[in-house]
Amino acid sequence: MKTVSTEVLVIGGGLAGLRTAVGVARRGHDVVVLSLVPPKRSHSAAAMGGMQASLGNAAKGAGDSEDVHFQDTVRGGDWGADQRVVRMFAHVAPKAVRELAAWGVPWNRVRAGEHPVVINGERVVLNEPAAAHGLITARDFGGTKKWRTTFVSDGTGHSMLYTMTDRAIAQGIAVHERREALALIHDGGRCHGAIVRDLITGELVAYLAQATCIATGGYGRLYQVTTNAVISQGIGAAIALDTGAVALGNMEAVQFHPTGIVPAGILVTEGCRGDGGLLRDVDGHRFMPDYEPEKKELASRDVVSRRMEEHIRRGKGARTRYGDHLWLDITLLGPEHIHKRLREVYEICRYFLGIDPTTDWIPVRPAQHYSMGGIRTAHDGHSPTLKGLFACGEAACWDLHGFNRLGGNSVAETVVAGAIVGDAIADWCESPAGNASIPLGLVREHWEREHAGLRALLEGRGEESPLGLMAEMQKIMTDQVCVFRTGPVLQMAVDELQQLLQRSRRIGLRSHPSGAHPELADAYRVQKMLRLALCVAYGALMRTESRGAHFREDHPRRDDREWLKRTLATWPNRGATLPTLSYEPLDVMQMELPPGWRGYGARDHIDHPDTPRRAAQIEAIEAGLAGAARAARQAALMPFLELLPPWLRGRNERLAEPLS
Repeated sequence: MKTVSTEVLVIGGGLAGLRTAVGVARRGHDVVVLSLVPPKRSHSAAAMGGMQASLGNAAKGAGDSEDVHFQDTVRGGDWGADQRVVRMFAHVAPKAVRELAAWGVPWNRVRAGEHPVVINGERVVLNEPAAAHGLITARDFGGTKKWRTTFVSDGTGHSMLYTMTDRAIAQGIAVHERREALALIHDGGRCHGAIVRDLITGELVAYLAQATCIATGGYGRLYQVTTNAVISQGIGAAIALDTGAVALGNMEAVQFHPTGIVPAGILVTEGCRGDGGLLRDVDGHRFMPDYEPEKKELASRDVVSRRMEEHIRRGKGARTRYGDHLWLDITLLGPEHIHKRLREVYEICRYFLGIDPTTDWIPVRPAQHYSMGGIRTAHDGHSPTLKGLFACGEAACWDLHGFNRLGGNSVAETVVAGAIVGDAIADWCESPAGNASIPLGLVREHWEREHAGLRALLEGRGEESPLGLMAEMQKIMTDQVCVFRTGPVLQMAVDELQQLLQRSRRIGLRSHPSGAHPELADAYRVQKMLRLALCVAYGALMRTESRGAHFREDHPRRDDREWLKRTLATWPNRGATLPTLSYEPLDVMQMELPPGWRGYGARDHIDHPDTPRRAAQIEAIEAGLAGAARAARQAALMPFLELLPPWLRGRNERLAEPLS
């Protein structure tokens, strides 16, 4: 049994994992990063549109603050988020974007003077103040009151990831590429690392660590049509679920992005609509103002996706052999804007569709895009039930996003959560609890179990194909656990996924090469993915309300009285075919922003019984602090600064709020 020892093991080489590793190494601790692919090929590179941070530099961002960002995020998540975490995030985001600038991210900058832009389908002229010239600028994004999304044309994730990778190299952080974690080493109460497979040689290695962090991204490949990379299979969340001790939170909360190109599902950034692009139907009619007259194309993603699907149901989609779709029109932005600020969109359209978006409309339809659910953690990224295990980024349910993520908040979460969690891991390693000995007998037990599992797959003579099972699972999820959900269809999905899980125990491999073995990898992954799919489908079946991206046509109202709580899914019995669900209530009496109308559609939700009482408390607190500074008012409503590392607690400076 080969072993590798380190203080900290980070599983995942994207933005969240690398920023965590940088934070750990900065504190002087040894860290090893595992990555399925070279880090610069991680899915973080696909983030196009930008990163939200309330800098307030651009003319249309004037007056922005942590308060506005906080409110937008809580409303965007339909009151499903942990509001303390949202406050932590909104406070640190401006620091994170400036840190990235110092490390080399070439953010687009404000240019003083008059500039033509497209707003609400019309050309207008904005006048940027001279005082803001050269500062980081921002674009509009869905669900926000201010222009807050900082960006690098439409290659934001690419620029951030390359800069972060270079930073990790500069700090001497070890990255072990083409390695996949198959299981966590644990005793039910403490995590000690992971059993890892070398994807090139097939060798199993035990990585031993005082702290382990999972930052493997989302589970988009549970779906047939997704904007996610082929490596986004949710395996990090799955190995945490397999411990039986770790809960996955809100797995039914799956976001569909409005503008996946048809038929490939490749993402066309929200920056297209943020910069002024319009959605049109088969008749060329701009339909979003008919449904959402205030926010139109820039309502929250879940709202826009539902409105698009609703419009297609009304017979207003363009029909093709690939199914119906709608159109995204960015021609009004002009060739210069598209070539400079939406150049990746231009190339995607040219290479994958054979069209020129400067003159042609882009065929789009909602596609699975983001996973709000993941490994349930405390505010510092630590698992409350398996000590020594941390998680951050899309793999985690931190819970920043609630039941719907605002565009630009995910790429911001990677570096904000990475900074916070990296510090928390260093604190853990320096504490007496973090310095426990690792039982070698336990390590060998886990290594032998995984080795035996792989051997059983290799020697199995079953009739089931791993790729066939995966295709069936993806079709079920796309057809039955999608934008619109109903009880009978979800029950059908749960039943069919259970059957697939049972069939996955009878896999037979057609090839038996030594070393790299892609079919073997598909075989052990599909078994894990099916358990994740059941967490999603079963959680959606049991949640009899509509909240954010989870929309039940048979229960269309948000029900705070019964369902203002977080779903927790565990899998304590490996032989079971369903997860065990429990629920974690959200405490209205601790909220800074009590549940209310989200700002879309009708004012139709069932109030929580504590909401009026908390609203009255807040009104009294604010009345007693009339004229006080914004920070003092906020601290009286919901303190949060003590949850942050000391170096992240300071105020953020803006043109309208100088520190001096």
